[in-house]
Amino acid sequence: MTDINNEQLIVVGTGIRATGQLTIETIAWIRAADKVLYITADPVAEEVIRSLNPDGAESLMDLYGSDKLRLDTYADIVERTMNYLRQGLRVCMAVYGHPGVLAMSTHEAVRKARAEGYSAKMLPAVSAADCLYADLGVDEFGGCISYEATDFLLNLRAIDPACHLILWQIGGVGVLTYETHHYPLVGLERLTQKLMAYYGPNHPVTLYEAPQFAGVDPIIGTGPLCQLPHSSPTPNATMYIPPLAKPQPDTQVQWELGMQTQVTA
Repeated sequence: MTDINNEQLIVVGTGIRATGQLTIETIAWIRAADKVLYITADPVAEEVIRSLNPDGAESLMDLYGSDKLRLDTYADIVERTMNYLRQGLRVCMAVYGHPGVLAMSTHEAVRKARAEGYSAKMLPAVSAADCLYADLGVDEFGGCISYEATDFLLNLRAIDPACHLILWQIGGVGVLTYETHHYPLVGLERLTQKLMAYYGPNHPVTLYEAPQFAGVDPIIGTGPLCQLPHSSPTPNATMYIPPLAKPQPDTQVQWELGMQTQVTA
């Protein structure tokens, strides 16, 4: 294959369903790399990666450990990536979903590689957000706010009830370590209380999981917010909350632009 660029580190995503959402560009880079470092718990995605580069594929899942802080794992991932770069190898890092969405290690690997003088870039891919928009029929026209669930819980974050709200990794809210099976849902009740201050107890919320395999339906469950502590979201679940109200109009700006009639209509 003729090289299309001279990147020494290329970070790619396998999409949510690797068999249908790998881009042509991503496939080309996986094949061209000397070493493909991948993160996936999906055996189908793993087989696809290994079939594209049987000699260079290497899983990074051995760096994860039960009760190990995820931040420590991310640091280990970056260091292993840099070790191969320093050996003069072209490295492709392949991760589940989009490599830039909720993926601290990929951003840090690109940043550190560039800081040490290596050429590095990240390619776009299909994320869980893209699947959610399609499966739930969400249109961002009215605005959308998204937070990682634990980050939202532990910090003072703003909510606009007139926007769509997405909370990622709801199945691990309040937990900073990696767990091999189910996460303890220690923060779910406190998160519910925080959200009810904005939405009230009966506003509908949806727990969503994108399908990892072709021909499989997404998992979608909707109920009142007050029932959230009694649910059992998995580590792959995302929570979606629809807008509670319409946005408050800025009548002064509308009058200045002569748009009040059009906006009201």
